[in-house]
Amino acid sequence: MSNVRRYYSFFLGIIAASVTWSVVLYFYTKLGNDSEKNVFGNTSHSIKNPKEKFVFSDKNYGFPPHENDLGFIYQKKKYYKNSDKLVKHLKAILPGVQANPSKELDSELGLVRTVEDQYKRDEGYRNFAFNVLVSDGIGLHRDLPDTRHYLCKKKKYNTNLPTASVIICFYNEHYTTLLRSVHSVLRRTPSYLLKEVILVNDFSDLAGLHHNVSNYIHSELTDKVKLFKSKKRLGLIRARIFGARKATGEVLVFLDSHIEVNVNWLQPLLSQISESRKNVVVPIIDIINADTFKYTSSPLVRGGFNWGLHFKWENLPKSTLKTDEDFVKPILTPTMAGGLFAINRAYFKELGEYDSGMNIWGGENLEISFRIWMCGGSLELIPCSRVGHVFRKRRPYGAPNGEDTMTRNSLRVANVWMDDYKEFFYKQHPDAKNVPYGDISDRLELRRDLHCHSFEWYLQNIYPELILPTDTEQKSKSKWNALEQQKFQPWHSRKRNYVAQFQLKLNNTSLCMASEKDVKYKGSLLVLRPCLRVKTQIWHLTDKNELVLGGLLCLDASDAYPKLSKCHEMGESQEWIMKTKRKTVVYNMAAGTCLGARTPSFQSLVTMELCSKENLVSWEIVQTP
Repeated sequence: MSNVRRYYSFFLGIIAASVTWSVVLYFYTKLGNDSEKNVFGNTSHSIKNPKEKFVFSDKNYGFPPHENDLGFIYQKKKYYKNSDKLVKHLKAILPGVQANPSKELDSELGLVRTVEDQYKRDEGYRNFAFNVLVSDGIGLHRDLPDTRHYLCKKKKYNTNLPTASVIICFYNEHYTTLLRSVHSVLRRTPSYLLKEVILVNDFSDLAGLHHNVSNYIHSELTDKVKLFKSKKRLGLIRARIFGARKATGEVLVFLDSHIEVNVNWLQPLLSQISESRKNVVVPIIDIINADTFKYTSSPLVRGGFNWGLHFKWENLPKSTLKTDEDFVKPILTPTMAGGLFAINRAYFKELGEYDSGMNIWGGENLEISFRIWMCGGSLELIPCSRVGHVFRKRRPYGAPNGEDTMTRNSLRVANVWMDDYKEFFYKQHPDAKNVPYGDISDRLELRRDLHCHSFEWYLQNIYPELILPTDTEQKSKSKWNALEQQKFQPWHSRKRNYVAQFQLKLNNTSLCMASEKDVKYKGSLLVLRPCLRVKTQIWHLTDKNELVLGGLLCLDASDAYPKLSKCHEMGESQEWIMKTKRKTVVYNMAAGTCLGARTPSFQSLVTMELCSKENLVSWEIVQTP
């Protein structure tokens, strides 16, 4: 009898075990199938608390209490390992919609595929201080976003406007970037308004540049484009004088050699000059990123300066922009950046052109700004005129003899135009008293002949918001408050729009990219570790194509080893591009390289690699709940 009971219990155990394993296999199979579903498509949220720990609990992502949509049971502040089998079955998925897709990004511009590409890119930065791989990839023509206010698009301009001579001076400029500047002017300027485009080669010594530009003009461009070459190095200031004296248009439009003009850019400038020949007008300068050549809109800001005589951008006085109509009206500005502006040709001559005693570059923008205002003119920003400019992080050239031309030229500005206020400059630069700045007698005579105002008049009437070193704290605060103040939001508490969350798994491995240190540690490198659903491996993609870890720090490609850095929201080294396919590279256009690893092994550092290295730069985008 006991044997019968024993066998009976044995068979019941077999049946129970079979049922149990059947249930387990069912859920395992369901889990594998569910893991292939794209759950990114409708994911969009902002993390309100940037220091919130990424743990699976009933408070995370709106899941039901203690259970997510994949059937995992979570407990607060516990982490669970993915099985190797599960990792292999997880499908690579990207969001259904790319964050801010663009034609430029889709074409993989600037992708470094070979050692030769890397050399070209590095030499480009050394010689030009921007990404020539991207610039060459764009070519000579591209469409630009229309960054004007909507009311600008409704404005109608008189067809009887003065003609313009566009003057572009260049020294050792990148060939493609220079020609794209010219093409943008030809393409977006009415022919009847464009008298000519004058290119002044300031004695460039870049091999073949002048010959190639000359050949291209003669074979491909209209005879309105005229190329001149100086017999010696003049510098930007004297080169512009040279170009202006060659011009025949009624208006001179000075442009830099790495720009792209936007739609209907010229008519608003000419229209304002036609109102008064003494109106000197400046377009809004949009930003062309030096690393990616992405074109982005600039806000309405005006020009100012500090007592070191450095130009600065600053917010507009309060109440400048009360209505929509104010966004399209001319805006008075104390100074201009100097690279891009238009002026009546006769008035330019009457006003004394540029100060030809200045060398190469620096200070000329403040000098002509002071002169315009103090001698009866008006300097105005024109919001409906937009021109993009490549903003470089450094100037790739200086004076031939190594002279500090900025200090020398600033001394000429101070001693001709600033009267007793020049002492504030000397207090900022006491060593400048020993720097020679040449003969200024002709410029002082010009000031007398033009019956110009004093610098005190300029400060009181044109730039009353400028804080003087002698101002009391109360007066300084009052001047500061006269300008619009941007609401400052600390970088670590900014809300971000997340469009996806996932792990990055190196292809054909079970290793995911993880921060080497805690997610709050700035400068932490990235390593390969077994795929775990932990906060050091869960990446969030923003609508700006940033990869954010722990809701706090961004993945940054500024070095050979990517790291976690403050999110600067400027794109560049923190903007990542991924393709919608199973195996994808994770590409940074600013770096020109892709996320990868030297070896597919535990704790191997993640690096920036050539994007042609097959599996070592191929990743799977693994969905996470």
